[in-house]
Amino acid sequence: METYYIFKDLAIIIIFAKLFGILARKCKAPQVVGEIIAGLLIGPSVLGLVQQSDFLARMAEIGVVLLMFSAGLETNLKELMKTGPVALLIACSGVFVPLIGGALLYMGFYGVAPWGSEEFYKAVFIGVIMTATSVSITVQSLKEMGKLQGKVGTTILSAAIIDDVIGIIVLTFVIGFKNPESNPGSVVLSTVLFFIMALVVGFIVYKVFKKLDERYPHTQRIPILGLALCFFFAYAAEKYFGIADITGAYVAGIVLCSIQDSSYIDRKMEVSSYIIFGPVFFASIGLKTSIDNVSPGLLLFSLGFVIVALITKIIGCGVMAKLCRFGFQDSLKIGVGMMTRGEVALIVAQKGLSVGLLTPEYFTAVILLIIVSSISTPIVLKLLYAKDKEGAVA
Repeated sequence: METYYIFKDLAIIIIFAKLFGILARKCKAPQVVGEIIAGLLIGPSVLGLVQQSDFLARMAEIGVVLLMFSAGLETNLKELMKTGPVALLIACSGVFVPLIGGALLYMGFYGVAPWGSEEFYKAVFIGVIMTATSVSITVQSLKEMGKLQGKVGTTILSAAIIDDVIGIIVLTFVIGFKNPESNPGSVVLSTVLFFIMALVVGFIVYKVFKKLDERYPHTQRIPILGLALCFFFAYAAEKYFGIADITGAYVAGIVLCSIQDSSYIDRKMEVSSYIIFGPVFFASIGLKTSIDNVSPGLLLFSLGFVIVALITKIIGCGVMAKLCRFGFQDSLKIGVGMMTRGEVALIVAQKGLSVGLLTPEYFTAVILLIIVSSISTPIVLKLLYAKDKEGAVA
């Protein structure tokens, strides 16, 4: 593809994403819903104006990294420490219930497989795909409503980060059982080492940034260095520890969330994220969708896959939140906020393809889940928060 074609693709994505984002707001829905629908419309499934490419995939990855860095900057660290143990319990329940639900769904369609067989691991892997949470869309929705820094928003963020770590460990264990070359124990060790590194390096970086902030307050060098830190943590997390880059970006944001100019850094990040990287990321979800070669049987399985994936997250996370003394309404918000799937589910699915635990046609179910959860989660969250306002007025 000629290099200049990327400019045409970016122009189409930005125009359609913003147009549909405005329409979504007019319809009282979060802007991200419109951007995802825009990607679906201009993608190969409908108009075919833009095709997915490596360049757009990289742009989308930068978009989600910036979004998670911004979420980290907006995190209330005291609230995060307070919700940490609760978030761990919610994340564990939010992994276990979908894992079982996904395996049972596969066996319900294709028969009960004997323990240790190829079909058994395929069934378990369907459950593994369901464990992944993509909190970036929830983050954007909570930011639009001004609810990201509350107890519920912080709990969702904390649980989602822990959820991804547990999901990666589960994935490695499943692959390890099928492939003797994989060592599940090394993943646990890498995860522990990453958070030790984040704690030690993060403390030093925090002290350096605090000094710089006191000496050069509200200067552009602070957000520039902050962005460099974000990218370094994202790189180090993937390269040296096998942790998702979004986890590294979020941790970088947390490191800087307590300095005086954290909101100034966030405002500077918001410009590039809002104008270009954010729209490309959300539109890319729609761009990845293709409805070719979908049989009735696969369509039925895909619908079951979506329903089970959404319900098991709500039950797993919501029930545990209720047991942790959240109110019914807040427990429901946490369950709904955790049901989005995105880039992590795609990464898991692609890993399954590479090791033979998943065949290409099941990607339809994963894409359908990402689209349905990405569109429905912001809408349901907005309705739940609107109910709070009505209750307060009443």
